[in-house]
Amino acid sequence: MMTRSIFFLALLLSYSASAWAQSSQPNIILMMSDDQGWGDTGYNGHPYLKTPHLDEMAKKGITFTRFYSANAMCSPTRASVYLGRHPYRTGITFAMKGKLEPEEITLTSVLKKEGYTTGHFGKWHMGTLSKKKPDQRRWGAFEEDPERYYCPPWERDVDVSFVTESKVPTWDPMVDPGPVTPAESKGASPSSGNIEDPGLNPGESGEDTTGQYYGNEYFTGPDEIETENLDGDDSRVIMDRVIPFIEQAVQKSQPFLAVVWFHTPHSPVVGGPDHKAMYADRPEHEQHYYASLTAMDEQIGRLRAKLKTLEVSDNTMLWFCSDNGPARQGSPRHVGRTNGLSGFKLSIQEGGIRVPGLLVWPGKYPNHQTITTPCVTTDYFPTILAALNIPLPDDRPYDGINLWPLIDNPTWTRSKPIGFIHNGKVWMDYKYKIISKNDDAFRLYDIIADSAETTNLAKKLPKVYEHMIAKFESWHSGVIADLERVENIAD
Repeated sequence: MMTRSIFFLALLLSYSASAWAQSSQPNIILMMSDDQGWGDTGYNGHPYLKTPHLDEMAKKGITFTRFYSANAMCSPTRASVYLGRHPYRTGITFAMKGKLEPEEITLTSVLKKEGYTTGHFGKWHMGTLSKKKPDQRRWGAFEEDPERYYCPPWERDVDVSFVTESKVPTWDPMVDPGPVTPAESKGASPSSGNIEDPGLNPGESGEDTTGQYYGNEYFTGPDEIETENLDGDDSRVIMDRVIPFIEQAVQKSQPFLAVVWFHTPHSPVVGGPDHKAMYADRPEHEQHYYASLTAMDEQIGRLRAKLKTLEVSDNTMLWFCSDNGPARQGSPRHVGRTNGLSGFKLSIQEGGIRVPGLLVWPGKYPNHQTITTPCVTTDYFPTILAALNIPLPDDRPYDGINLWPLIDNPTWTRSKPIGFIHNGKVWMDYKYKIISKNDDAFRLYDIIADSAETTNLAKKLPKVYEHMIAKFESWHSGVIADLERVENIAD
């Protein structure tokens, strides 16, 4: 009888220790799509696209109706997630320009000190991955000086890596999909030019490169390249690495941070046959775009199901957003939607920076909420630190804020406006937004009533207008001073 009692006591203590380890520190998953528009989800009313798992997250979790990427393009936004600072402060001002400088404090470094295991899966885009092997799609600063911009995740406190330096096709990621078909090109919207990926969308090269080696690699460590299990849907390829990482962390009762940055639906946009068949009634170029997003959505559902099976769903905060608005360049397969927001990727109008934003954390927030206050990717860093009761470092400015007071009390308003710099300037609070495109005079919009940015209120509300310009200029001067310091170091 005593032996049996001791056995059950030991079992209880073992279970309690494991449960305590999981409950005391939440697991964190940061998911990000690539060039997905604010209107590119079912829950935001897309007329054709099927995203049932994102829709379920929106229904059961926290939906941010005004969630913003820190920039209108990829690399800067991604840096904002890791650092919690406006990307211009850190020298990452454009795609493939800049890196996570050694003096910056990354989210992975902070969490590793707290006992977390860290993993990054999918796109990296914050520095080169090899000094020896060039990424065929490398350009800009990365191409000019790959050693100067060498910054792989394994040198930024990431324990497990499965990463590409930049983009890959969304189906068969190691294989060049070749040109789009004549049927796709016929009647498609004309290209407006592609600043980020000049000449690299399907069909733009003028040559039939179908089936050739695409030129980018999945790296797992210093000059270590993955060669197995790289066929088919790229989101599935990525998730096949995410799930074992999570399983191992749970087995060890170790809290984890998993950064999952899908390539979908960035060019080259290629849909798999089964998912394309789901959209057989749509034109072929649309089929590819919708198929890639639905395939990504399935992998998000697969991840959520695994968290439930492992019994860690309640203690896992699962975030989702896009790195910027939808592309409108190059390929006719770029059919992303903004749902009436003005502008697209590369523009700091709403359509270029307002993106889908979701949070699911069942054990902490079991009921659905809708947050209408503007939030931004720079908020991830201080929000996650606050969840762990870790103070922000006080030796540098942070542009993000802790979102938990807002989530706990949706009537709370943001105390710190959001600034944007990219082909212009923006300063935005809850109600108003000033925007200057390419150094033109600022225009003032009531962004709640006029999300399409059609009516300039500068003359009607001069005090609001002048106050916001003054606040922006004060913030902007500090950001540019930080940028100049980074560039001086680089020189």
